[in-house]
Amino acid sequence: MKPIFEGTCTALVTPFKEDHINFPLFRRLLERQINNGVKAVVVCGTTGESATLSDEEKLDLFAAAVDCAGGRIPVIAGTGSNCTKHSVFLSKIAEKLGVDGLLLVSPYYNKTTEAGLVAHYRAIADSVSLPCILYNVPSRTGMDISVEVCKELAQHPNIQGIKEASGNISKVVQLCSQCPKDFYIWSGNDDQTVPIMSMGGKGVISVLSNLYPKELSTLTQLCLDEDFEAASQLQAQLWPYMDAMFCEVNPIPIKAAMRLAGYDCGRCRLPLSELSVKNQIKLASLLQ
Repeated sequence: MKPIFEGTCTALVTPFKEDHINFPLFRRLLERQINNGVKAVVVCGTTGESATLSDEEKLDLFAAAVDCAGGRIPVIAGTGSNCTKHSVFLSKIAEKLGVDGLLLVSPYYNKTTEAGLVAHYRAIADSVSLPCILYNVPSRTGMDISVEVCKELAQHPNIQGIKEASGNISKVVQLCSQCPKDFYIWSGNDDQTVPIMSMGGKGVISVLSNLYPKELSTLTQLCLDEDFEAASQLQAQLWPYMDAMFCEVNPIPIKAAMRLAGYDCGRCRLPLSELSVKNQIKLASLLQ
């Protein structure tokens, strides 16, 4: 199976207006991504504040994204949760709504065994006919998807690969060397895009591309063209912005940055707070 995308995929923010989803702005943001060369979008990922969205809101966002994208780029739905039954439920409906793939975060809080993790992902992948991407982000979930688990799950025909956001480059090397060639790896950290793609990664699922879709698209295309010297130079130029997006918990900084750029996506839902005044000043200075 070919990868669902190669290059830059934006983990879209969810714009709010008075705590309701701002669908006109959501469509505007998605159009901007497509027009600037992004190859796919994730809807209702971590950056989209999936943890504080209701099921109804998630399904409405999936439907809106599918309608707006109109088949021009893949729409990947974030349907993972710490409850297997709930993830299966969302995944089945997302498939009916026409999404092109699923992003499945590892179960948080439950901290299952490796056997439970394999069973969890298999149950979701068995319930749909869509390509599924595992999402490893131990800083959020409290557990790591090991190389051994990836090797086992790579045998499932619907599991395409992994969004690797552990920050562990040594682990990426092991994934590249021990997993099948058609188990694809995408960087889950903007600042590791070039290193991971230089080892065979297929792209990045990006936070910063909300703000700079064209620049991130250029970066990943340089990597796909194997021009890693130019890619490294561009990565270095973009690094201050990548770093700034994590001065506080994601997506607090990116939503503040979008507002400064003229896209008022509203505040994050509690318990995520507003960006501190100190970091607002730093961010405004950087974006000038």
